[in-house]
Amino acid sequence: MSDDLFPRQCDVLVVGAGPAGSACAQHLAAGGLDVLLADQHTFPRDKICGDGLIPDTHAALRRLGVYEEVAAQAQPVRHVRCIGPNGRHIDVPGTLSVLPRRTLDHILVRAAQRAGARLLAPLRFEAPLLDGERVVGARFKTADGPHEISARWVVLATGAVPQALSAAGLCERHTPSGVALRGYVRHEGLRDRITQLQIIWHPRLRGGYGWIFPAPGGVFNIGAGLTGSHVQDGKGKGRMQDVNLRGMFDAFCEVYPPAAELMAGGVPQGEIKGAPLRCSLQGARWSRPGMLATGEAIGSTYAFSGEGIGKAMETGLLAAAALLAEARAGQVPADDSAVRQGYETALRALKPRFDLYESASHVNYHPWLADLVIWRGRRSPRILQRLSGVLEETQNPGRLFSWSGMTKLILE
Repeated sequence: MSDDLFPRQCDVLVVGAGPAGSACAQHLAAGGLDVLLADQHTFPRDKICGDGLIPDTHAALRRLGVYEEVAAQAQPVRHVRCIGPNGRHIDVPGTLSVLPRRTLDHILVRAAQRAGARLLAPLRFEAPLLDGERVVGARFKTADGPHEISARWVVLATGAVPQALSAAGLCERHTPSGVALRGYVRHEGLRDRITQLQIIWHPRLRGGYGWIFPAPGGVFNIGAGLTGSHVQDGKGKGRMQDVNLRGMFDAFCEVYPPAAELMAGGVPQGEIKGAPLRCSLQGARWSRPGMLATGEAIGSTYAFSGEGIGKAMETGLLAAAALLAEARAGQVPADDSAVRQGYETALRALKPRFDLYESASHVNYHPWLADLVIWRGRRSPRILQRLSGVLEETQNPGRLFSWSGMTKLILE
């Protein structure tokens, strides 16, 4: 886009067009605000992810009016198969599907555009524009040189990589919460055999887990992830644990025969790629005057499962709701303190749920606990119902995965 045609101002500038940014932009534009949605990539584009869509994601997609469009292209799935170190498994029912982020994110971007948001890409965020301490826009790097856009508010939805957070003055922890590798492999022979979201715990995957998710067209998303991957030093910095992530992926294929079969007999669909995770609504300030941060930039991923798509959209919608509440109240420009307070209050209401899933993540470091839960779940319909409730977020995971919960599992 030439400099003359480049937009110079808007009501709200949303930086990052992933699930959080697109959901926020759609809601704001539908509410009558002038919204620019900027991203460093042109769409469609790849995004490293497990691609699993669980109940909270489906709920957010319905709120955005795109559920039917997503469902028409996604691979429907009826169960999560949890597999312990001893090889036993339990199938936990749920409302599930799989759709590569390349497709999902493009659907969400188009929905934002249909609502009236203007997409600008590729633009790389460099720094906020400031009037004193207040953010009043952003400076971007493009192929044509630097460009500046002024805005009443900026929403930062730039994902787990910390550079944009640091430039915006919001980063409190530069290292990620976790890391993961994933690849796509086509294997027609496994299409009818692997029909669940499979999650595997094993001592050789200690600190994380492996997964195989069936995507559309006989393609599988296979990966291994490590939660709590970095040791922090108390100053926002840290170092990665002494774990070779590619070695962890290879170990997964060694200890889980279907993974070995998939990699040996399947056709890779591109390279195996890695990405960081930011979890538990930790590691970043949620706002500053003139700016809200949302999505995985502020840790919208669950530490226990690594799932973050639904929660990213949920936090994006909360950011939009805080801005629209002030706009509807006649505050033009919206009052900083009221917007920030409304948004941060909504996030604090979510935080206890993230904390529960954070506490449950110790199972990843003690894989034998997965064997215990699976053993009891296979024998008790009530415990299987609880596991399904954890997936549907109607059940406290601490009641199953805390130490006290494990004791009750043994005794009840």
